[in-house]
Amino acid sequence: MHTAMLSKTHFNGYDVINVNNGPWRVCTHHDRLGSFSTREEAMAFAASLPAYQERTALAPATKAH
Repeated sequence: MHTAMLSKTHFNGYDVINVNNGPWRVCTHHDRLGSFSTREEAMAFAASLPAYQERTALAPATKAH
C-alpha cells in the first residue's frame, strides 16, 4: 500500500509544496509559478515575489439616491 507524502508551507501568500520527494513547487490557488529541486530554492523564489493576496470578485456597487 502506498501513502502519498505531502509537505506544504504557506509563505508570502504562496504555497510551497512537495509531494513524494518530487520537485518543490511554488503555486497560487490557480497557477504553478515554478519548480525547484530544493526547498531552499523554492522558498527563495517565493520570497522574491511580491506578496500575493487572492482577489475575490467585488459585488457591484449600488447607488444611493
